[in-house]
Amino acid sequence: MCSKFDRFVGKKYYIIDFDSTFTQVEALDELARISLQDHPNREQIYKKIEDLTNLAMEGKLSFRESLAARVQLLEANKHHLKLLVKHLKKLVSTSFSRNKNFFKHHAEDVLIVSGGFKEFITPVVLPFHIKKENIYANTFLFNDEGKIVGYDAANPLSNEGGKVKLLHELQLQGEIHGIGDGYSDFQLKESGMIKKFYAFTENIERKSVTEKADHITPSLDEFLYVNNLPSAISYPKNRILCQVAGDVPEAAVKYLKKDGFTIKHAGTDDKQLSAAGILLMGEGEKISAEQLKKATKLKVIGYLGNSKKHIPQELCTEMGIVIFDNIRKPESVAKRIAKFINNGDSFKSSNFPNIQLPEVNNAHRFIHIHRNVPGVMAKVNQVLADHRINIVSQFLMTNTAIGYVITDTSSEYDKKILKELKKIKDTISFRVLY
Repeated sequence: MCSKFDRFVGKKYYIIDFDSTFTQVEALDELARISLQDHPNREQIYKKIEDLTNLAMEGKLSFRESLAARVQLLEANKHHLKLLVKHLKKLVSTSFSRNKNFFKHHAEDVLIVSGGFKEFITPVVLPFHIKKENIYANTFLFNDEGKIVGYDAANPLSNEGGKVKLLHELQLQGEIHGIGDGYSDFQLKESGMIKKFYAFTENIERKSVTEKADHITPSLDEFLYVNNLPSAISYPKNRILCQVAGDVPEAAVKYLKKDGFTIKHAGTDDKQLSAAGILLMGEGEKISAEQLKKATKLKVIGYLGNSKKHIPQELCTEMGIVIFDNIRKPESVAKRIAKFINNGDSFKSSNFPNIQLPEVNNAHRFIHIHRNVPGVMAKVNQVLADHRINIVSQFLMTNTAIGYVITDTSSEYDKKILKELKKIKDTISFRVLY
C-alpha cells in the first residue's frame, strides 16, 4: 500500500524556519535590543524576552502565550524594524549564505514558514531568490504613529501548532522536508504532515528538539549532502573531525568549531586518529610515524610551536598531509587550517609547496596531490579534455617530493571523472572542494 508521500514522488518541498535557522539569532530578541537600548530596565527585559523565546522553542510554553508576552515587551516601531532588517542581513546563517544557488534552483520548492513576522523576514530572505508568495509568517499591527501594538491574531501562525494548521490549509502535494531548530518545527513531523524533520543546530542546539529529529543537521551543507542536493562545498565540514591533542588555547579551538568542524579532545589516540581529518597539536606534543600511518583520513596538521622535531615531516609530505605551525599565534594556525580545507590554500605551510589561491565563483575546484614525477599534470588535463571539461584556472607548485595542483572548472561533471583522476599513477590524494 502506498503512503501519501509516494503519490507525488517527483515533487519535493523544503519547509524552512527563520529564527535561529535562516538567521543566526532570534529576531524578536534582537528587536528588543534595538528598541529598548535606552530603557533603564533593558537588561531585565532582554532576559525576560529570551526566556519566553526559549520556553516556546522547547515546547514548555504555548507559542501564543510566548508571542503575546514578547510583543508587549518590545516597545518597538517601524524605525526600529528598519534597523533590525539591516542587522539581520548581516546575520544570515553561514551555511545558508554560501548556498544561495540552492535557493535559486529550488525557488518553486522552498517555503519559509515562521512564527516570526513578515515585516523583517521578507526583506532578509528575498535576496535568496525565495518567492514572496512562499513566505508564511505573522504580521504586526501598528498604531497611527507607527508603533507596534499587536499582531494579526487570525493568522494560524500566531497560535499553538500554527505551522501544522498552515500546512493543512496549503495542501502541498508531494514529499515535504522540514528544517528548523524549535519545537514548532518538530510538530510538523509529529503531525504526519512531513516526511522528515531535520533539527538545525548550526546556531543553537535544543536537546528537546534534537532527540526527536529524524536527522541532526549542523549546517545546511549537511542537509544538502544527505539529500544528494547540489551544495557550495562537496563535503559537510561538520563531518570532518578535528582531533585536539595537548594544551591548545581555546581561541584556536573555538575558531575551527565556529567554522563548522567537529571537535574532539582525544590526544593522539590511534583509534580516534584513524577518523580525524584535522589534527591540532599543542606545543610539546608528538606523533610517531607508526601513528601517522594509521591516520588515513588526515589532511592537515596544525602545530602550536615548531613542528620539525615533533612530527615526521617527510612522511606527512609523502602521505599528502599539510603541516602549519606557529610558535606565537595559535589562532593563525587555526585560520590556515580552515583556509586549506575550505579553499585549498597552502600558504605558509612548513612542508608543502606554498600556494595562495583566489576565491572563484560559479566553478568547481579539484585538488590533486601527486609524487613529483614527469607527466602527471598532462594526465590530469587529458582526463578533463576527454570529458570536455573546460578549465577556468589552474595552479601548480612542486617541491622535491610532491606536486600540488589546483584546477577550477566551469563545467558540470559526473563521478566517473573523479574516479579517473584518483586512478592516475603517482596520485597521493585527490579531493573535490566545491
